[in-house]
Amino acid sequence: MRLWLSRGSDVSVRDQLVTQVILSILSGDLEPGERLPSTRELARRFHVHANTVSAGYRKLQSEGWVEFRKGSGVYVRQTAAEKVAGASALDQMIAEFLARARKLGTPLSVIRDRVKHWLELQPPDHFLLIEPDAELAHIVKAELHRSLRLPVLSCTPMECISNSALETAIPMILSLKERDIRKVLPREKDVLTLQLRSAAGSLAPYLPVPASALVAVASTWPPFLKTARTMLIAAGFDSDSLMFRDATKPNWRRGLEQTSAVICDLATAQKIDGSCRVLGFPLLADATLKELRAYEEFLLDPVSG
Repeated sequence: MRLWLSRGSDVSVRDQLVTQVILSILSGDLEPGERLPSTRELARRFHVHANTVSAGYRKLQSEGWVEFRKGSGVYVRQTAAEKVAGASALDQMIAEFLARARKLGTPLSVIRDRVKHWLELQPPDHFLLIEPDAELAHIVKAELHRSLRLPVLSCTPMECISNSALETAIPMILSLKERDIRKVLPREKDVLTLQLRSAAGSLAPYLPVPASALVAVASTWPPFLKTARTMLIAAGFDSDSLMFRDATKPNWRRGLEQTSAVICDLATAQKIDGSCRVLGFPLLADATLKELRAYEEFLLDPVSG
C-alpha cells in the first residue's frame, strides 16, 4: 500500500491515515483479508507517535473497514456477504448454470436456443447508476459517457425500488455506497459494482512538485475537495500552496490561470478553458470501465447460432 503522512499540517495524521486506507480498500489496492502495516512500523517509518496510528486504526475498526486479530495484527475486514466481483462473478454464474443443465441431460443446442430466447425477450438497453448524491452521480455519468455507447441514466435508491425502474436497465452502484444501497434493492436483482481508481496511484506520477507550485482543486462534489486536500497535504503539499474552488459557486474560475495546475474531476474539467493546465482525475478504475465495455459489447452484438 502506497502511503503518505505529513506531520505539522492542519489535517491530522490520524485523518490522513484513515482517508488513505479507506480509499485503498475501495480502489482494490488493499484486498479483503490483507494485513496492514503494524502500528510500530508506521510510527517508525513516518516518525509519528504510535498512539496516533492506533487511533486511526481504531477509527477504521469502528467504521467497519478493518478488524483486529489478537496476536496477529490489523486486517482489511472480510464479510460473509463478500462475493467475487465483476467478470469473475459472471463466469461463475455461467459455469454453475451449465453444470446444472448438464445434470438434466440438456443438449448444448437447446441451451443455446433458450439463452438466445431470453436475451432477445427484453434485453437491457441502458445503464442505470443508483446513487443518492446528485453531484457524484453527475461526475460518474460524465466518465461513463466517454467510454460507453449505451445511455447512462441515474436515480436514487428510493426511486429504483419498484421493478419498473429496473426493467431493461443494467443497474450499477459505486463501491463507496455498496453496503447501504444493496439493502434497499430486490435481493434477486444483479447489480454491477463500480470500483474506484487508486487515489494514491493517480497522484504518484505528479510527485514530487516544486515547493513554489500553486495548485488549485476544483469540483462540484464536496468530498472530492475534502479528499484531495487530505491526500495532497499528506503527500507534502503546503496548505498555503493549495487553492480550493467549489464549481457550483459563481466566479469559481477566477484566478485559476495563475496556478501551476488545476486538479479536478472529469465533469468539472469540461468547464475549464485552455488558460491553465488541467489535471482531470477519473474516479472509476480502468478495470471497471473495461468490464462495462465488455458487458456492453456482449449485449449489443447479436448472439450467433
